[in-house]
Amino acid sequence: MAGRRSSLGFLGMFGRSGDLRQLDDALRGADLHPALVPEGVKLTIVNLMKDHWPDEPPPDTYASVAQLCSYCIAGPETFDQANGRERTLEVERRIEAALEAGDSFDAQIVLMTLHAKLINAEVVDRYGLSAE
Repeated sequence: MAGRRSSLGFLGMFGRSGDLRQLDDALRGADLHPALVPEGVKLTIVNLMKDHWPDEPPPDTYASVAQLCSYCIAGPETFDQANGRERTLEVERRIEAALEAGDSFDAQIVLMTLHAKLINAEVVDRYGLSAE
């Protein structure tokens, strides 16, 4: 079986791969403009998804990943205003579970935003995150 490939496109001649387009759409849906997330970070996200789901990710995975990224990057208050209290609480539970688990898919996403220096300072303080 051939692996899924991700592509940024080239000089407007070749389009972005479907997984990156889906991620961009999901980021918009979570009220985070895709231009605020560097292309290398988006490629890392889709590659982590490929590692976790070698065939295809479940249908709501892009939205779920985008919500976690949006919370980490925008911060709790901005995320809450855009996405509502219920989604905010859901993402906060996911982060707490990721910190307890240590090496989960969600933990990898949070760690990636931390290492990319995209994470909101309030999220770092709230969860006591550090890049050691």
